[in-house]
Amino acid sequence: METPHLSVEVGQRILSKNDKVAMELRGIYAKDNVFVVNLMSSPGSGKTTLLEGIAREKLLNFSVIEGDLQTNRDAERLGKFGINAYQITTGNACHLEALMIKDALGHLRNQGELKEFMFIENVGNLVCPASYDLGANLNIVLLSTPEGDDKVLKYPTIFLCADAVVISKADLVDVFNFKVAQVQEDLAKLKREIPLFLLSSKNVESLQEFCVFLKQKKEQNYVSSHTF
Repeated sequence: METPHLSVEVGQRILSKNDKVAMELRGIYAKDNVFVVNLMSSPGSGKTTLLEGIAREKLLNFSVIEGDLQTNRDAERLGKFGINAYQITTGNACHLEALMIKDALGHLRNQGELKEFMFIENVGNLVCPASYDLGANLNIVLLSTPEGDDKVLKYPTIFLCADAVVISKADLVDVFNFKVAQVQEDLAKLKREIPLFLLSSKNVESLQEFCVFLKQKKEQNYVSSHTF
């Protein structure tokens, strides 16, 4: 008599190594009362300039983990403002991973006290960072006006993981004929009803509005629900 074949349906997602470390990081952030923001964008969109503006105006008390293929220039830029910043150089890797962040946290602690906010400035790329959970409370995507207003549907994966979108270099909207309405329309096609900010390093009020949003999310103990 033949033994009947049994089929077992696996309903639970098997966590990858990165996902497991990301879960561990969430616990570390909560224990240290640190609200973590993962900044993602293409190269040159203005992530570091945004952080410089926040530091210059003393709008938030924050630390930074920087990610680049080479050099520690971004960490040095923020260090001039007294920001505790640690640089990760990834070599050829086009993204940061949770284990890198866990290691960098130790270095940040050695350099000074962790602040109530921590920004992770991810490697400039609109593709790879969208696949790696860093345990952040908020995932924010920057889109600069010189890049054009058509990127949301061209690179949907990274915008699908965003809890908010920042249009940076907003003072150049007219120069580049950048249509904010196009970005809003494309986000709606992705069914992303998320906050959209127009920021300019030359407009302090825009930075203040953005930081009020971050403070509100921290008070709410917000944790991103996106599954990478």
